[in-house]
Amino acid sequence: MRRAAAVLATALAGCAPLTDRVVLLPGSDGAATGAVTVKAANGEVVLAEPYAAADVAGGEPRRTQSSAAEVQQAYGTLLAAQPPRPRRFVLNFETGGDRLTAESEPILAQLRSALAATPGAELVVVGHTDRVGNVDANDRLSLQRAQAVRDRLVAAGAAPERVSVAGRGEREPLVATADEVPEPRNRRVEIRLR
Repeated sequence: MRRAAAVLATALAGCAPLTDRVVLLPGSDGAATGAVTVKAANGEVVLAEPYAAADVAGGEPRRTQSSAAEVQQAYGTLLAAQPPRPRRFVLNFETGGDRLTAESEPILAQLRSALAATPGAELVVVGHTDRVGNVDANDRLSLQRAQAVRDRLVAAGAAPERVSVAGRGEREPLVATADEVPEPRNRRVEIRLR
C-alpha cells in the first residue's frame, strides 16, 4: 500500500474550549496521496489537499488551511521524532525464472547500500509474476523470486530473521493485462526497507 500522507492531530488546550485539529500532510513528493474525512457530532469535513486542516470544537468541524511553515512551527518536535518512512525498491525479472534483468542489478546495489546504512532494518520482500502460466505455478514462481532476493540480501549482510518473504503470484499486477499476456513490469519483487 502506498500511502505517504500522514495525518497530524492534536488537542489544543488553554483558555479556549478544547479544540481538535487535524492536518493532512503531503507525501514525500509534496503532493496529496490520500484524503481524510473528519467527522464530528454536527458534520464532517473532507481534507484532500496538502496542509488542508479541520478544527473541531463543540462537535462541529470547521475547514481551515495550514502551511508547511505553520506545521513545522507547531509540530516540528513531534515530526522530528517520527521514524523514517519505509524505502521501496522494485526489481524486475526475466521471463519464467528468478534471474534479475540487467536493469535491476544497479537497483539491487542501491538496496544493498541502503541496507548497510540502516542497521537493524527490517525488509519485506514480496514476489510477483505476470499472467503467463497457471495460477499455482505463478504462486510458486513469485515465492521463488522473493526467496532468491532474500538470499542475496542475507549474503549482503541482512539479518535473516529481519527479512520476511511472500509470493503474490499474478494477483497484484502493476499493469493490468488479460490472461496469458506477458508484461515485464509485473515480473517483479517489491522490497520495503524499514
